[in-house]
Amino acid sequence: MNLAPRVETAEISDADLDLVSGGQAGGGAGLDIGVHAEPGALGIHVEAGNLALTAGVGASVSAQGIAVDGHLHASLY
Repeated sequence: MNLAPRVETAEISDADLDLVSGGQAGGGAGLDIGVHAEPGALGIHVEAGNLALTAGVGASVSAQGIAVDGHLHASLY
């Protein structure tokens, strides 16, 4: 005789699992901003809900010339 309790199981989609487990599905209302600055460089990171944007620029001057860099990244969680 087996005395272990019986537990019903069910299939659940990833999106439904995120809704009940606190994941990113359904988006969010939060807004987070981060800024990084130092001589010759500036960067910013912004998150709103399930979207993140990161941008930055940098410049330097040397005897060989001027170097400039810029980038933009977007992520959807």
